[in-house]
Amino acid sequence: MSFEQATIKVEKEAEFAELKAAIVRRFDPKRVERYLKQLRSNDLRVRDLDGVLAKGVLDRDEELKKSGKTARGLYRALSLSDQAQMREFYLSRLEEVSPELRAKFSRLYQYY
Repeated sequence: MSFEQATIKVEKEAEFAELKAAIVRRFDPKRVERYLKQLRSNDLRVRDLDGVLAKGVLDRDEELKKSGKTARGLYRALSLSDQAQMREFYLSRLEEVSPELRAKFSRLYQYY
């Protein structure tokens, strides 16, 4: 018997989709090194989504800038269950970063 994650309906689909797209773009293999450098320069751990949102690191995404919205604002607009799903999505994306980059930025990936 394999694990199957329960499906929870997203309540604020538009905000969820916009924020999810920004995260996907930041973790794109061609752009992720720049994102990790920005985290390092802001002295943030990669798993600290609250810190990332507070310092506006995700807001440096060009598409998000064009929309005039902020990642923090989109995240705050989500319901608690949507926020939990977004946090889980973010954490899953950071684990998909190549082993080479994870080794290069190992300090960012440390828990403490």
